[in-house]
Amino acid sequence: MTTIVLADDEVLLRTALAALLPMEGDITVLAEAENGEKAVEATLRHRPEVLVIDLEMPGMDGLDAVAQIRQARPEQVILMLTRHARPGVLRKALRLGVQGFVSKSAEPAHITSVIATLHAGKRWIDPDVSALAVTEDCPLTDREADVLRVTGEGYSVADIAARLHLAPGTVRNYLSNAMRKTQTRTRHEAARYARGHDWL
Repeated sequence: MTTIVLADDEVLLRTALAALLPMEGDITVLAEAENGEKAVEATLRHRPEVLVIDLEMPGMDGLDAVAQIRQARPEQVILMLTRHARPGVLRKALRLGVQGFVSKSAEPAHITSVIATLHAGKRWIDPDVSALAVTEDCPLTDREADVLRVTGEGYSVADIAARLHLAPGTVRNYLSNAMRKTQTRTRHEAARYARGHDWL
């Protein structure tokens, strides 16, 4: 029996998986979460063997939630569901210690087998996810991508600095480098350009 917490902001998908995964394999769903904050809370409270979490959620996304969970539970096994595995995002998730990636379009039976694989101490990255992720055409550094990601959410330089634990001057340097590399005039244009090219 493998215990999981299921975090996804798409209600239909989350409730379908919560119903189908236990039917496909020896799985118990301890809790569901509809956003990153609730995912952190549910994981720390229920301590599942595997956390199944969506990458893209409003507010705190999957990566931010994983970073927080890792601090409190470094041993937590994590399976990330994704529609678009951008190279920078996949690299960051791997650095955070995410053990598995599955496409959100995968069959429940496949997701169940990947959960079992991760629970057994192995890793899994869906071939279609890894094919997208190894496309190495992004000129941005990981830090430049980080500041653009937060910029895209509408934060000021001071807010970005606080969120990423950087000095405001450092954030400005990263933003000006990113604007130069994307040949844009404002940080918001740079963020839009980078998102349009699947760099964030």
